[in-house]
Amino acid sequence: MNVYTTDKIRNVVVLGHNGCGKTSLVEAMAYMAGLTSRMGKVTDGNTISDFGKEEIKRQISISTSVVPLEWEGYKINLLDTPGYYDFVGEVEQAVSAADAAIIVVSGKNGVEVGTKNAWDLCDKYKLPRMIFVTEMDIDNASFRQVVEDMTELYGKKMAPFHLPIREDEKFVGYINVISETGNRWVGKEVKECEVPEYNKPNLKICRDTLVEAVAETSEEMMDRYFNGETFSEAEIRAALRQNVNDGSIVPMSMGSNILCQGIYTLIEDIIKYFPSPESREIAGVNLKTNEIFVANYDFSKAKSAYIFKTIVDPFIGKYSLIKVCSGVFKADDLIFNSEKDVEEKINKLYVLQGNKPIEVKELHAGDIGAIAKLTAARTGNTLSTKATTIRYGKTEISTPYTYMRYKAVNKADIDKISTTLQKMTHEDQTLKVVNDTENRQLLLYGIGDKQLEIVASRLLNEYKVEIELSQPKVAFRETIKKKSDVEYKYKKQSGGHGQYGHVKMRFEPSNDIETPYVFEQEVVGGAVPKNFFPAVEKGIQDCVLKGPLAAYPVVGIKAVLYDGSYHPVDSSEMAFKVASTQAFKKGVMEATPVLLEPIASLKVTVEDQYTGDIMGDLNKRRGRVLGMNPVGKGKQVVEADIPMMSLFGYGTDLRSMTGGSGTFSYEFARYEQCPSDVQEKEVAARASKVAENDIDA
Repeated sequence: MNVYTTDKIRNVVVLGHNGCGKTSLVEAMAYMAGLTSRMGKVTDGNTISDFGKEEIKRQISISTSVVPLEWEGYKINLLDTPGYYDFVGEVEQAVSAADAAIIVVSGKNGVEVGTKNAWDLCDKYKLPRMIFVTEMDIDNASFRQVVEDMTELYGKKMAPFHLPIREDEKFVGYINVISETGNRWVGKEVKECEVPEYNKPNLKICRDTLVEAVAETSEEMMDRYFNGETFSEAEIRAALRQNVNDGSIVPMSMGSNILCQGIYTLIEDIIKYFPSPESREIAGVNLKTNEIFVANYDFSKAKSAYIFKTIVDPFIGKYSLIKVCSGVFKADDLIFNSEKDVEEKINKLYVLQGNKPIEVKELHAGDIGAIAKLTAARTGNTLSTKATTIRYGKTEISTPYTYMRYKAVNKADIDKISTTLQKMTHEDQTLKVVNDTENRQLLLYGIGDKQLEIVASRLLNEYKVEIELSQPKVAFRETIKKKSDVEYKYKKQSGGHGQYGHVKMRFEPSNDIETPYVFEQEVVGGAVPKNFFPAVEKGIQDCVLKGPLAAYPVVGIKAVLYDGSYHPVDSSEMAFKVASTQAFKKGVMEATPVLLEPIASLKVTVEDQYTGDIMGDLNKRRGRVLGMNPVGKGKQVVEADIPMMSLFGYGTDLRSMTGGSGTFSYEFARYEQCPSDVQEKEVAARASKVAENDIDA
């Protein structure tokens, strides 16, 4: 592949709802650009960008892939992203590396949740965007409906650049709104044709909208517009480029991916209207001087790059995908990673076409490429030089809130599973492995259930190790509500020295559930010698780790040793420890023990129309709705307190209730006494653990 300078590069992320045609659009563009001699299909599992085993099996995109195209002296780096919300981390990484976006909308299904999410991401990163409506070869596809829906959502900035020509319900051509010419597909060629009469009223509306937008780009243009002058096609295109770059105009086009119709004009429009990286801004910090380093994709500045994604594949190896922020990266360069304090040599530079690495000599500022086998490098790291050490801010990645417990099916695979999951977390930053030592369980966090299911499937199919996913244990606590007064005498005779320990103790709530226990002694007259007090406390200390009610940790207990007796020969620390242990178990069970459950503060962001359903569902889950706050764009944040155990599976249910548009976040708030029916069920379920004095089950 040739080397391209910054002005000849276009970095375009392809966004949209799952199944809207993103991957097949990228495939059609690759075919049109001569990258392939035959178009692959998602259903056949032979597309450039969906190359993973799971992607081929499930016929969905799971990770972002880069497909660079060469087109008439330009290079277009296409970033094909997943549509499922479970893989939003992949999308966020891709958007952070892009300079513009194509939002793909199915002409058959229309505007969907993924369309709106894509728009919001473009707003967040201030990306110029274009709407491309696919599946126009299908009978019931409606370009007009998509235009109307998008205009209703986002205002008059929506501007159709092309209009479809249909004959006998077939998609046969298009009208170029800028040049006001008709074009018809005849075989593989496009021939000019007359604009059909039924298209003319709509063409006039679209043309007038474009001309108005052009007039607003400068006072001179505005004066000419009011004086009735007409603008040349070149003037319109130049002004529209400015409009597209500042987001005041969003072009809309359409075509058929399968028939490769409308693809040529789309590629041409990317070159004409989307900005090169030199039009974008980026700044980091020069760690040598502590000053702002304004990179702005300037090839003449000190070299620096940002790792926006890591690929760890058992077959193709590890690649760090970079976007060069300044300077020129060359093979054999020495690069410095300040976060890892490591200097490494770039042996070879690559660009990736899906999973195919192509070696290149250099990458200019603004270009996207890959470096193989950077040992210490992680997603989010900055690469620069020791002479000019730069660091850029990290991309904001969504926080995972869905989690499941996992166990190795074969215990011999535990180490391999741990190592492999560690690699996967380097690749997918929304994946997190947590060792919950308190409940003796390993937890796998992700954005959604499908993501976790695919991780388990990848482990089995790619790495030949198997895990079992299950509902995680909830970290209950035990405490007491009343007072109790007990005594326990431990006496054991065994020929020689026996064992003797006798304690009288009171137990009551300490009213501090942050602390497991408080131990006091009120012994008078030496009934229990002082040297045995630590042994009595040690018994309490061991007992609070797993309580007598349901083998959960005990909190908020005050234990007072007030009397007892001892034997001058047979008493020992062990005997008093055993006595206090038994007294504890008896005392807790006589002081009305209760279970405390963890409560989370939950925030659910949903569209106005779903708030009633959400509140009804939260009530069923024993949640307490605290209020609602509007956040704009027709959305509300519902705030509630909810038991942690009720949150299992909530992400899936929320998406089902809201058509995929609802999101949620939560954090631990406090412990509260759980209802009696929940306690009874939990105590019954944990009876065997109490009997075995073992909670690792």
